[in-house]
Amino acid sequence: MPTTEIRIAIDCMGGDVGLPVTVPAACQFAKQNADTRFLLAGDADAIEARLRSLGDLGRDWYEILPASEVVTMDDPVEVALRRKKDSSMRVAVQAVKDGRADACISAGNTGAWMAISRYILKTLDGIDRPAIATSIPNQKGGATTMLDLGANVDCSAEHLLQFAIMGSALASAVDRRQQPTIGLLNIGEEVIKGNEVVKQAAELLRTSGLNFYGNVEGDDICKGTVDVIVCDGFVGNVVLKSIEGVAKMVATMMRAEFKRDALSMAAGVLATPVLNRLRDRVDNRRYNGAALLGLRGIVIKSHGSADAYAFGYALQRAREAVHNGLLDGTTNAIDHLRQSLQAAAAQSAKLSNDLSDPAR
Repeated sequence: MPTTEIRIAIDCMGGDVGLPVTVPAACQFAKQNADTRFLLAGDADAIEARLRSLGDLGRDWYEILPASEVVTMDDPVEVALRRKKDSSMRVAVQAVKDGRADACISAGNTGAWMAISRYILKTLDGIDRPAIATSIPNQKGGATTMLDLGANVDCSAEHLLQFAIMGSALASAVDRRQQPTIGLLNIGEEVIKGNEVVKQAAELLRTSGLNFYGNVEGDDICKGTVDVIVCDGFVGNVVLKSIEGVAKMVATMMRAEFKRDALSMAAGVLATPVLNRLRDRVDNRRYNGAALLGLRGIVIKSHGSADAYAFGYALQRAREAVHNGLLDGTTNAIDHLRQSLQAAAAQSAKLSNDLSDPAR
């Protein structure tokens, strides 16, 4: 982990907008964080033109990494991984692999970003599948870390346990929570609820040494009942998109309500401070930046439709992950759990042998 300078590689071409979002966001972030330097991957001429328009060409906060290809939002994973070997995505990830960057970030095609990152960086020992994790605002004024959000549709109980380990490490490193509580998303709090995979995962979590709270339900996500919620990627993605949809609907209804008539407009003026705080709480742009956990490097995924404001928050997530030692924290958590499980298995085997030995 760097002590003075944090280096973040950006796929400048990815996302629904690309350069008009990524470069201005990086420029603004660099002005506010003198310890952060950016490696801008993409079309060098286009990046230089954008920097020139911002009045920042030639400054010392960035380095351009030329890339001749772009992974589009519609590109199949096979095309992105096998055919576009000089894409801005791949160049950004390679910078982490080569030690030139401490983290990388993209707003582009999620499947391609995950595949390229996994292919180049590989997974940590003890992790079978990387997972996507992000923070969701809760009623307590903080945020709940949730994973997986779409990388793994079909999961085993062991995979859910691994997600819990990685989520706990993320909450500790980035959100600075001591012994974060872990909840397993289920259709009820009772032990007997859920399918067989969820039941088996709960048993593993109870003996894992993690701070396992137990089963939680959907409404616990926004209540802030636990620090980390674990589920498979199918469920997690549906939940995330539902929450984002509700947040947008609430914001739209608020704007429409106070434009209806003069009385509503007057009430809106009086309520502006409260409404602004509510708007900030439900603004999902402030929680942009999902971590791809389980890789041998720090990889962040920004929402594809992010504007410069939202992309800035994703850059902040990347900076915090590096600054707080997310990679080392995840590795140490996995090693500690493996040792605990091995010790528990050895103790169980010894007890079984003692009970079966007639001489004892």
